[in-house]
Amino acid sequence: MAMANKTRAKAAAPLKTAATSSVRSTASRKIDEQIASLGDWRGELLSEVRRLILQADPEAVEEWKWQNSAVWSHDGVIAAAKATRVKVRVTFAHGASLSDPGKLFNASLDADTMRTIDILEGDAIDGAALQALVREAVAYNSSQDGSAPVLLSGGNPQVPKGDGDAPVQAYIAAMPGWKSDVGRRLDALIACNVPDVRKAVRWNSPFYGVEGMGFFLNLHVFTRYVRVTLFRGVELEPLPPGSSKDPDSRHIDVHEGELDEEQVAAWVRQAAARPGWDLS
Repeated sequence: MAMANKTRAKAAAPLKTAATSSVRSTASRKIDEQIASLGDWRGELLSEVRRLILQADPEAVEEWKWQNSAVWSHDGVIAAAKATRVKVRVTFAHGASLSDPGKLFNASLDADTMRTIDILEGDAIDGAALQALVREAVAYNSSQDGSAPVLLSGGNPQVPKGDGDAPVQAYIAAMPGWKSDVGRRLDALIACNVPDVRKAVRWNSPFYGVEGMGFFLNLHVFTRYVRVTLFRGVELEPLPPGSSKDPDSRHIDVHEGELDEEQVAAWVRQAAARPGWDLS
């Protein structure tokens, strides 16, 4: 099965991450040895999968278990990868709970919790989509630790302001009920369509932007819906349905079971190409 965004896997040098410090762990060395011993396209693919995962989550810990599988964990298992004779299998431990906007999962689709990506010889890896899955998996793991911010009016989480992915994931994990799943799906969709997206939390809302161009979108929880506000929405086609006090902004109110991922992705791509808000 060919995968979109055709980027051929290339053997990658070990990365400097929490998993590959100056004193490399036994697990990391075993993964190095496995990649080297394969000596063919499977080693190249496994190396590329490893590089993408560690780039998406530099704090991921590498492990070696489950019948010679490379495993990456952060507050729980993110994913495991193993080379067989004819493919490389990448299994996400909680894949059934992930939105997978890039539609990468193609195996274990009936499993209760996991989902798998089988990569065959000649297939390419959609790096942006895979990294979006990794970030979503880390956010899912973090949301299971039992802690939650205070919920303000309408159920909107009270999260300290901050820059980067961590405060955004804390907000998403605290979104009540079905809204948290919508938040994860929107976050993964935005990251997939804007690979270098910049994230921040301001005024108890996640903001998404592009370096040097400002922020183009934010999310906010209300009692019956999640509002997605596009700051230059009046310039998008088709015009997003909700009007605002700001004459340039338009919004979409996402109710339970009503997220149109294809349309939202189209708006996100358009919005990211336009100058946005400066939050400094």
